[in-house]
Amino acid sequence: MTKNSPFDWRSFLLKWSGEWADSLPDGEARGEEDEAARQARWLGFPPASEELIAALEERLGRRMPPSYREFLGVSDGWRHAGGFVSLLAGTADAHWHDDESGLAVMFEEYLDEDAGPEERQEVDIWRRGLQLDVESDATYVLMDPEDVDEDGEWAVYTWASWRADSPERHASFLEFMRDMHREFHSLRARPNDGEPEFVNDTTRKLDALVEEARLEALRGGWERAGKALDEAKAYGRPRAAGLGDQIRRLLGQTSMVYFDGLVTDPRYAPELLPPLVAEHAAHSYRDDSTLKFHLRGADEDLVSLAHATLERVRGGTYRYTAAGPFGEAVGRARELARWGDTDGAWRTLMDALPLWEPLGPDLLAPLGWVADPLLGPLLTPERGRELLSAPRGGQQGEAPGPAAGLDPGGLAWLAEPDPGDNRTSYRFVLVEGVEPEELPARLADGDDAVLNEPMTLRDARRRLLHNRREFSSYDDRALMAVGRAGPGWSFAFDGDPAAFGRQRFVSPAPAAGAGTRAVVVWSGLRAWHGEPFFHLSVACDGAEQYAFTYADGEVRRSGDIPRALDPSRFFDALEDAAEVERSLLEAVAGEFGARLPRHAIVSGRLHTFTTRSWTRPPGDGETYAVIRMR
Repeated sequence: MTKNSPFDWRSFLLKWSGEWADSLPDGEARGEEDEAARQARWLGFPPASEELIAALEERLGRRMPPSYREFLGVSDGWRHAGGFVSLLAGTADAHWHDDESGLAVMFEEYLDEDAGPEERQEVDIWRRGLQLDVESDATYVLMDPEDVDEDGEWAVYTWASWRADSPERHASFLEFMRDMHREFHSLRARPNDGEPEFVNDTTRKLDALVEEARLEALRGGWERAGKALDEAKAYGRPRAAGLGDQIRRLLGQTSMVYFDGLVTDPRYAPELLPPLVAEHAAHSYRDDSTLKFHLRGADEDLVSLAHATLERVRGGTYRYTAAGPFGEAVGRARELARWGDTDGAWRTLMDALPLWEPLGPDLLAPLGWVADPLLGPLLTPERGRELLSAPRGGQQGEAPGPAAGLDPGGLAWLAEPDPGDNRTSYRFVLVEGVEPEELPARLADGDDAVLNEPMTLRDARRRLLHNRREFSSYDDRALMAVGRAGPGWSFAFDGDPAAFGRQRFVSPAPAAGAGTRAVVVWSGLRAWHGEPFFHLSVACDGAEQYAFTYADGEVRRSGDIPRALDPSRFFDALEDAAEVERSLLEAVAGEFGARLPRHAIVSGRLHTFTTRSWTRPPGDGETYAVIRMR
């Protein structure tokens, strides 16, 4: 049907009626009207004459919308519109609702004082709507004479109290009936015991569409595949939801993604269970028993595997693995991500994607990695589209161009406001020729000189505070994330430092630079509280070479500072703190050739440790406080 051509109502309604009749179990008790409809293979009634339609319009005082008029000319009413409306009105029963249900008053009580015209217009549907439901399961069907499109079609609204949702809008009566046909299919798609298998021309066509969409997705045509799968899903076709959810998950969508029909298949569980339970784990308010609902039909072994995977995800110990060369690339990617090179990790995965071996025909892409604490943060919607656009699983297609990297390089990104505008002060240490795992031995003592398992900086801070029993006003031990800072450099980064105290500050550069070179930067040029400050110190072979500190509006310097880093170039006037900060960071990056990985620091998971104090012990006459908690 084109926009201007009439819809073939009779063929549509006959097909629907035949599908309904064939779906009924033999020997099942049913009412006389339903039995007559089954034998006649017709859910409708005789067509309404033009005189009956005209009489209806005269009674209501309005001309009916085109698609409803055309429908009445084929059948004057309808039985079993979807699953919850057993009788739909024809010319005799259609009437203005006029809030006979009292729902307008009820919905008005939920409106606040600031409710706008659109919200009040929605409530008034119960007063002005044309009611079409005659017999239903507490379901209302109203056509809205004030919601009219350019073709004169009235929108249809449906609402049921047991759905606990606002009324659902259908663009026209035709679209409403199409949606009810889909609802009928979705409710019949999985027959109960004793019911006949639900197979007809519509299901066969849709199942063929699902199979072609599967192949198209593997060829990289995920957009076309997604649309086809959404259409089949609306009809409740098996596989459609599970296949479509794989596409949705890689696009970054997590809500209502359950891999229905596939996640309980032992073949696919290693790839689909981890993202399912990871989303469950991300919402601490969810009772674990609710996980069983999404695993209905699974055997006990699979349910046990799901709960074991859930515990590993919650504990941060889940590790994604895969077979063959792709699995080897996964190991290399994890190691890169572990030390902050998320762009390198992503390219490693994408380069190996053609070697990926699906666990079965209905697996569209590797998915278990999104639950891995190191690999999961690699995913962005852009990268998801890149992966989905790449041919895989033995299918041929055009390879996509690589998605842009997430790390801008250098250090200047630290001067840019973060989304929450929370990063106003930070400090970091750069050490040359040293691996990241060696940094705790240079910057910490005793039990602190070990790396914690990778986690977000937020989680690391929460764990540190939870386990901490002593707090001192003079002690400033920094919680720092570590990783690689470009060729030949490692970093330790603290994005939430304590207040800077110039009088008692002790740079860790000499200790970090034993036998090599180390750089310390502490910036608070945009700090919310106190005066702006900036510190840079550089040490070589355990001795400080040069340093400067800008604080209290003046610069204190020592050593032979290279011209590129000379503070007089930056602090003549501090009119734009962010621009000065950016220039300083660009100069540091240019002088040492180091960089910090933005994505890993902001969104990823890195190893952390706690340094020794960045302040000297209190001297004679200096007071301090210590709080110990039992």
